[in-house]
Amino acid sequence: MTGDIGWTGLLTSLVLVGVAVAISLWRRLGLEGSMVWSSARAMAQLLVVGALLHVLFRSQHAIAWSWLWVLVMIVFAAWTVRRRAHEVPDMFVLALAAFATSAVVSLGVLFGLGVFPLKAQALIPLAGMMVGNAMTATVLVGRRVFEELRDKRAEVEARLALGIPSREAARPYVRSALRTALIPQIESTKALGIVFLPGAMTGLILAGVDPVKAVLVQAAVMYLVLGSAATTTTVVALGVTRRLFTRDHRLVPMTRPAEG
Repeated sequence: MTGDIGWTGLLTSLVLVGVAVAISLWRRLGLEGSMVWSSARAMAQLLVVGALLHVLFRSQHAIAWSWLWVLVMIVFAAWTVRRRAHEVPDMFVLALAAFATSAVVSLGVLFGLGVFPLKAQALIPLAGMMVGNAMTATVLVGRRVFEELRDKRAEVEARLALGIPSREAARPYVRSALRTALIPQIESTKALGIVFLPGAMTGLILAGVDPVKAVLVQAAVMYLVLGSAATTTTVVALGVTRRLFTRDHRLVPMTRPAEG
């Protein structure tokens, strides 16, 4: 099987990390330590996860443990989003709600409609794809909505002064933030298969799966990623907007981060 590279192959592939380090030294980028640390950390994390999955997949309660794993992923992702967009009020709660909603919608379609069988071997990787690929867009949309309403406060308050409800007054800025967050994912989706072969498809082909079957799996994963990103960004954008206005349609005070 092509994908069975073994420990020797893995260690040999570290030559590529050495190439990256050599380039950093050559161009005096100062990134050698980060490259070595990130590579070592990633390998350690993957080995731990691989060992846990090895045990989990053989458990009699694999599905129950898998759902718990998904819950942990969602909570950790929400905490990560909160850390990266700390200026946004209640970001942890919003991100948690967004990822939970995405899980219900995305996993409900894939497993509820029988696209994939509900097994631990499918649930955990698909949930990981859903959460991991939506995180960046979720951070981006939360920060953009906050910054748009903060930086264009005069415009927003002028619209409010005309009697426009807060949700309508914020609509152009929310729409702009959503477009900014989703366009990279849309452009990446367009390039699949022509510019690059995505990870899921590459892994299946390397494992010896028929390319056509690999394409079908990758297409379903691609739709999962796009749908989950759209769901999480919409929930966060609407949630942030709601928290930035009072019940009587006034924009709350927002401070800029300290410079330096």
